[in-house]
Amino acid sequence: MAIVTSVPLNTTLADLDESVRALLKRELGRHGFDGVEVVFDAPTKEWAAALSSPTVNLFLYDIREATDRRINEWKEQRGNGHAVEHRPPLRVEASYAVTAWTRAVEDEHRLLSQVLAVLYAYTVLPDDILAGTLANGSQPFPLDTKTASGRSEDKADFWTSIGGQYKASVDYIVYTSCDPGTVFERGPEVRTATLRLRDSDGAPGRMEEFHRAGGVVRDAAGDPIANAWVALPDVGLWAASDAEGRFRFSPLEPGAYVCRARTADGGEARGTLEVPGAGVQLTLGEKPKATRKRS
Repeated sequence: MAIVTSVPLNTTLADLDESVRALLKRELGRHGFDGVEVVFDAPTKEWAAALSSPTVNLFLYDIREATDRRINEWKEQRGNGHAVEHRPPLRVEASYAVTAWTRAVEDEHRLLSQVLAVLYAYTVLPDDILAGTLANGSQPFPLDTKTASGRSEDKADFWTSIGGQYKASVDYIVYTSCDPGTVFERGPEVRTATLRLRDSDGAPGRMEEFHRAGGVVRDAAGDPIANAWVALPDVGLWAASDAEGRFRFSPLEPGAYVCRARTADGGEARGTLEVPGAGVQLTLGEKPKATRKRS
């Protein structure tokens, strides 16, 4: 059992900026708002003084977990004798303060009104404007949005934090996900299957019991060995290990069996397969363990 962490490349926020920019550029252009810049800067006094064209600014002022969308269950996948549990993604709400900047207040209000209408119209960001990693399906959930929601009291006023002059703004939230990059690996799981047969014509209570059992072949480093020959010499059964080093025998009566493994290069391993039981691990390079014959 092991927890494996592999942090993926994550450009979600930058790709989200480009996606929202593409949406606003497209929709504003349809209504005659040509030449409007869409930026994501901190709207300081110095920045505002340097503007030379109509501008829509989306300042990302808050990033936090979307607790109402939290997923607690790990997702389990099984296959090839292994079980892998995937940590759920972190649901995140990215909050923007959206402002419009023009020379005349009337034009500014017209622009901000149109931006409000565009953002409110799309409760989910459309696929055709998604950029970067967002466009290749990396997000496991739709990119839901919320427009003009009330600000929580614990959210700092970004105007104060940047030293800017207060300006009317629209709160805009996009719900994204962060890949956890963590899995919990279990296995290989080796179990015994039991088949019980009752003779309908025989004496009451008469029953025969057969089992399917096996194990795994590994090298001294713990890595699985494929295509090893595995035999139960007491009963004349043999099998070959698969890509994961696993092997199975069937049918077997209850008891303890000498189990031997051999590879093409002459490596050998030996152990005892208890039936029924949890299976046996045969490790090449280890000193053979004492075995006992089938009962």
